[in-house]
Amino acid sequence: MGRIPTSARRAARERAVQCLFGLDFTNNDVGEALALFWESTPARDAVREYAEVLVLGVMENLAELDATIVTALDNWTPERVGRIERNAIRVALYEMRHVNDVDDGVAINEAIEVARRFGSDEAPRFVNAVLDRLKKG
Repeated sequence: MGRIPTSARRAARERAVQCLFGLDFTNNDVGEALALFWESTPARDAVREYAEVLVLGVMENLAELDATIVTALDNWTPERVGRIERNAIRVALYEMRHVNDVDDGVAINEAIEVARRFGSDEAPRFVNAVLDRLKKG
């Protein structure tokens, strides 16, 4: 994967969270889900390329990511976490643990912005708290 511009990464993270959100409601194969997603949500090549890295990476490491996230849910059960928040955290945690050229602080800030754009009023604070615990842990 070549160098992806910062603006493309922000858009890719948003698209990845949207696609993962949709996958939460279906039993679709991830490849099939991505194909359908891109039909309805066109994007520049750089955005699409990085979004696919994120979606495929999250899905490949889903059990590990979710098990790690559970350790940082202070007084919350996994079922209480909203789907937008959960997927924003998954993407950020995947970047923190598996993408070498993304700083943890950048991954956290980007997840907060995605949560602010698509989640509830409380989502950014919640996402920040969980990812901050994971960064320290």
